[in-house]
Amino acid sequence: MATGRATVLVEPNRLETWDVPVVEPEHGGALVRIVLGGVCGSDVHITNGQAGIMPFPIILGHEGIGRIEKLGGFDTDYAGVPVKPGDLVYWSPIAACHRCYSCNVLDETPCDNARFFEDASKPNWGSYADFAWLPNGLAFFKLPDGADPLAVAALGCALPTVLRGFDRCGPVRLGESVVVQGAGPVGLSAVLVAKQAGARDVIVIDGVESKLEVARSLGATATVSLSLSAEERRRQIYDLTGPSGPSLVVEAAGFLPAFPEGVDLTGIHGRYVILGLWGAIGTQPISPRDMTTKNITIGGATFPKPKHYHGAMHLAAQLQDKVPLAALVTHRYAIEDAGKALDAVHQGRVIKAVIDPELSPANEGREHG
Repeated sequence: MATGRATVLVEPNRLETWDVPVVEPEHGGALVRIVLGGVCGSDVHITNGQAGIMPFPIILGHEGIGRIEKLGGFDTDYAGVPVKPGDLVYWSPIAACHRCYSCNVLDETPCDNARFFEDASKPNWGSYADFAWLPNGLAFFKLPDGADPLAVAALGCALPTVLRGFDRCGPVRLGESVVVQGAGPVGLSAVLVAKQAGARDVIVIDGVESKLEVARSLGATATVSLSLSAEERRRQIYDLTGPSGPSLVVEAAGFLPAFPEGVDLTGIHGRYVILGLWGAIGTQPISPRDMTTKNITIGGATFPKPKHYHGAMHLAAQLQDKVPLAALVTHRYAIEDAGKALDAVHQGRVIKAVIDPELSPANEGREHG
């Protein structure tokens, strides 16, 4: 039987490269050859144990673009678009059962029977690998003609997450003042969406100047350094927005102290959307009085729906020649060097890292371009 390589998390902080069988697709599924596997910040939390106990061993990676090798008895993607072997596809990483309360009554993700991971010895859709086996129910979509895989991969699951957040908590409105806490992939995605939606101000807070520079290239109208005191950050932001303050604040920092600051920054009748604290376990004090006297709404979101992946893919394809999306992929790593990729993401040394199965370990960490 043919085999392919995969990065397997055997236990917290222990990665191995396995040769795993390449299995025929099930009915309704697909077998794809991975082109790019995105390295996400949540992969770091999964690897170091901060995301809780996993069903070890697992193949890492939930962001993927691949080329269809075989189809399981059908000829369309999950949007009804014709597909064939050789086509590039992008997928939502959680298979839905379509037979539970969340799927059919609430119309929400994740479903009650969601499969986030499969044992590494079984057919698997982890994207730090040569191949991904996409089961029936795991939605995938054909890349639009002319779409650059790097542009689609650049914001990974972050762009669908932002679309999910605005879907749940209300879209960016024309002329709004928006503040984004953090300039990682989630924050950059929020900048992109806010700018495209017609926000008047898009103000980004981060401590790394190179990331703030990228935020400006995607549409940020102003940036504020995290090196300043919280009081000075607030003063600069309110000088820009006016005394009513920002009408929308997006938490994309993944750092617990960002939460009380975000509540404080949110202006009168504003909204605070929590997107980055998925892996930050803990509590922070906030003032309920601030929430009531300012009449603010706080909401959170995670686990994008397939429609958000579909929308993100098309948005990236539409904007790839207008904003430097592909350039956000600053580093590529071989499958065997996934640990180095995770370290680089954890230490903030990259904008976006991807696993490229065509690279040999000798080329790990190669900068794109």
